[in-house]
Amino acid sequence: MRRKQSVAESVAESVAESAAEGERGNALASLVPLIVDAGIPMGSYYLLSAGFGFSTVAALGWSSVVPAVRTVWGLVRSRRVNGLALLMLIVNAVGLALSAVAGDPRLMLAKDSGVSSVVGIAILLSVPAGRPLMTAGLKPWVTKGSAAGNAAWDRLTAGSERFRRAERRFSAIWGTALLTECVLKVIGAYTVPVDTMVWLGTVLTVVAILAAMVIAGGSCAEPMEKMVGAEVAAEAERTADADGAAAGTGVPAGAAAGAAAGAAS
Repeated sequence: MRRKQSVAESVAESVAESAAEGERGNALASLVPLIVDAGIPMGSYYLLSAGFGFSTVAALGWSSVVPAVRTVWGLVRSRRVNGLALLMLIVNAVGLALSAVAGDPRLMLAKDSGVSSVVGIAILLSVPAGRPLMTAGLKPWVTKGSAAGNAAWDRLTAGSERFRRAERRFSAIWGTALLTECVLKVIGAYTVPVDTMVWLGTVLTVVAILAAMVIAGGSCAEPMEKMVGAEVAAEAERTADADGAAAGTGVPAGAAAGAAAGAAS
């Protein structure tokens, strides 16, 4: 029976899939949601506050409408619960409600860190637990989704400590980047002028994601891809040698393998 997935795991897997898209080279496509969820609200805030004279709280509130609508539309269109989208919707709704009651623009800025903190903590906790959550997006990219690649991944996971260490490090880097972004944004929300923090928060998010992609990709994903490729080639060579040996004895490869298995037992 398939284990029920927790919200934290669903969130982390959504992040992993987005990260894998960026690693594949589809960085532009993977950054579209970031542009909608960060770039448009930032522009809307300055337009509403400076151009239309909205109060700081009102401008921040209305600037959150576009990402909220996109999140709802994404959930309806996909007809499945996406952990990351659901978490973003909940954080926005709760944050806006609290801010409307308290009238505190800094609380509205700090609420955005809720997503990064939950995801970052979940990813970091998964590493010592032996179930690195970012593997959900890492494995399809490294193996290219092929049966040979998946088999090589499984063999390396079982027999290579270097491979397992790189897998854990990939998740640790992403979790650290997201949690660091969260801490910096909360500190900034209560120490930096609101008008400055609106654009600075977006910069911190972009820098954290790009840094995680570059560092985790170069130190973990690329070496793991090479290891999987080498293992696939080695397995193909072993298979060819076995077929050649079987052909040399005039015994079909399948019969030779069966005989070897019988002798081993």
